[in-house]
Amino acid sequence: MSSERIDKETLRLLMDGRLPDEEVKRLQRLHPKDDERFWIYLEILQERVSWDEKILMRISDHLYIVRAGSGKRVVKCDCGQEFGDYRVNWKLYSLVKVRTTLEEFAEIYQPAESAPDPSHVEMREFLCPGCYRQLAVEVALPGDPFLFEFLPDLDTFYRDWMGRPLDDEVEFRDMTTDVTREWSRQGT
Repeated sequence: MSSERIDKETLRLLMDGRLPDEEVKRLQRLHPKDDERFWIYLEILQERVSWDEKILMRISDHLYIVRAGSGKRVVKCDCGQEFGDYRVNWKLYSLVKVRTTLEEFAEIYQPAESAPDPSHVEMREFLCPGCYRQLAVEVALPGDPFLFEFLPDLDTFYRDWMGRPLDDEVEFRDMTTDVTREWSRQGT
């Protein structure tokens, strides 16, 4: 069964939120999706950044998993700031602003009465050290580890879902505790 192929300009408009709602709904209902859509999507993302490292996957509005110049898979911001191995929570390498008071919460929550109780939670804002763009926000219990929201199994995705295996399979596991364990050994 063949599917309708979506051209690059239509996909660009879809990504930018500039397609009419009815066209978006029509595209969402297409089944199956065309085989080339993901690759065209990556092309568009690549055109929008100033660096050359190959984007393997977008993980949020401004963060990507890329194949760095070293050949390793790292998280990278729009601005070019690298956050290390994609299997380590990138938030460990970000700037963090922590809000802990009702006054600080009220800067965000309107009306202030809708803010959570600061005696129970804190608000963490994660910023890129390269461009200072806000990359994520989480509300968590004080002392809780940073949420690792997205850790894709890239090799399985590329090999089994996309039919184009990556040439350098790596062990799929969360390596965040390896980094924090090493930091504690070094006293940092």
